[in-house]
Amino acid sequence: MADPIELLIQGRAHELAPGFAVRRVLPSVKRRTVGPFIFLDHFGPLVVPPGGDGMEVRPHPHIGLATVTYLFEGGIFHRDSLGYAQAIRPGDVNWMTAGSGIAHSERTEPEMRQSGFRMHGVQTWVALPQAHEEAPPTFEHVAASRLPAWQEGGTSLRLIVGTYAGRTAPTTHFSPIFYVAAEMPAAAKIAVTPDYAERGIYIAAGTATIGDRQLGVGDLAVLAAGAAVDLVAGTDGAKLMLLGGAALDGPRHIWWNFVSSSKERIERAKADWKEGRFAKVPGDPEFIPLPER
Repeated sequence: MADPIELLIQGRAHELAPGFAVRRVLPSVKRRTVGPFIFLDHFGPLVVPPGGDGMEVRPHPHIGLATVTYLFEGGIFHRDSLGYAQAIRPGDVNWMTAGSGIAHSERTEPEMRQSGFRMHGVQTWVALPQAHEEAPPTFEHVAASRLPAWQEGGTSLRLIVGTYAGRTAPTTHFSPIFYVAAEMPAAAKIAVTPDYAERGIYIAAGTATIGDRQLGVGDLAVLAAGAAVDLVAGTDGAKLMLLGGAALDGPRHIWWNFVSSSKERIERAKADWKEGRFAKVPGDPEFIPLPER
């Protein structure tokens, strides 16, 4: 029988901000995208003691993509150059379409820093189709109560964006996509639908097996197209993300926080940020300078 796992990618350590480490999974030297997903960072689970800093990501720019934040634990406060100020909590979704350009910050709220908290979540970027790369920037918060949620053999699933298993999330999207959070108890089993050309499974906690292959925290299994896949949780259960969709309509260039099908467009975005031509983030006057390289 053919191996249902086409490729296994393992996340690598990366410091997002001082004292805030993440596992960076995409892009990888092995594979840059899975469907329209072009970036995946996994942070936690970590415990921030009372008085700790938590997440302090100063205002920074994006173009040509949508950012998607999903939390298992903790909270993040989002501010952007459109004027949105929105807290995100576990099970909610913050979807920000950068399009032609936006700046935003992501910080831990003062009350959470004061009391201490646990933090665990996944942040992804979705590359926009070429026809929408210069779409007007927008921000959308979707509460957990508005997202399709269901049980399958004891597993709790929540559809974050797109269409999956006959369900469709209300979250804005621009191309065929699915993104599902799943929490599996020990020995639970689910089937991964073969409906999309490109599919991946990311393990955020615990362990799971596909056939005789065991996956652990930090593993992204890219599945073979059309393969029937059954996923079984290990003895400690698992938290994972199912993701993918249609293949991108051409290659994408990534430089820092910019994604585009055009190198020239990225150069223009670099100059715009360096020269202060992006709109400012109300209520957050700091910013991350353009990197030297």
